[in-house]
Amino acid sequence: MNDFNDYENIEDDDISGLEDEPKERNIITGADAGIESIAPDTPIYRLRLFYSHETFLAVYREDNLSPGTMVIVPTRYGRDLAQVIGSVRGKTPPVSEIAWIVRAATPEDMEKSCNNRGLEKEAFNICKQKIENHKLEMKLVLVHYLLEEPKILFFFTADNRVDFRELVKDLVSVFKMRIELRQIGVRDEARVTGGLGVCGRGYCCHCISDKLKPVSIKMAKDQKLSLNSMKISGPCGRLLCCLYYEYGFYSEQQRLVPQEGTRIHHDNESWKVAEVNLVVGQVKLSTDDGRQMTVASSQLERTDNHWRIKS
Repeated sequence: MNDFNDYENIEDDDISGLEDEPKERNIITGADAGIESIAPDTPIYRLRLFYSHETFLAVYREDNLSPGTMVIVPTRYGRDLAQVIGSVRGKTPPVSEIAWIVRAATPEDMEKSCNNRGLEKEAFNICKQKIENHKLEMKLVLVHYLLEEPKILFFFTADNRVDFRELVKDLVSVFKMRIELRQIGVRDEARVTGGLGVCGRGYCCHCISDKLKPVSIKMAKDQKLSLNSMKISGPCGRLLCCLYYEYGFYSEQQRLVPQEGTRIHHDNESWKVAEVNLVVGQVKLSTDDGRQMTVASSQLERTDNHWRIKS
């Protein structure tokens, strides 16, 4: 149910920290590889990285791939395992948004990936202890062994920049291979770990898709929600993904009804729009002497730049 509290007097700066920051792209695309275009009939798939749940588009020039197929793709960190979610239909995206599948995963790849899961749990515990020993203000989120390179990725969150040079030296001395520490955002952490939102369903970024446009405070304002950070932010501490998913509905519906304060002449009287409820499709009207009535938004129409109630 929408909350029609007074939100105009709240400064955006109070909750500006809930908005998203620019996101780094971790996939190597066709444009990165010097490819200029792809044929219109080339099958395009949406993939999910096996360890981080990050989704992206990719093409494969060999055979058609069925959902659930595991494939090898190039990433910023090295070649790694990804899962085919399904095929994508519609307009072909630009090459800068599409990765290129190297090959389908082999049984040997899957066995190695399974063995790496055990190594990652052990590495997580070791790194967590090292962080405590160095008294670093950082939270370890995920450890991942690359499939085709002797390299371990450690993903963490932190409120500020962290000097982890001594930590890296410690980890190299233990694992005897390349170590890379990557700081990620809190929304990325939610995508990786998963969980249940206030709606009782799994996080959208974990279960559906992480490809959201930045969620902004304007979306909450346009949906007339209270700008209370506890009400419009998710467990990750950022604005709810729902605000973006529902924003299109609200934007479309607002074009079909008058704004609050609009004057409407009906039965030789002047009525003012006191409240608009887009969810239930109702508009509350009032007169200067305090009389009120509620009409369905479908009863209102705009002609010659004036709103009126259909007869």
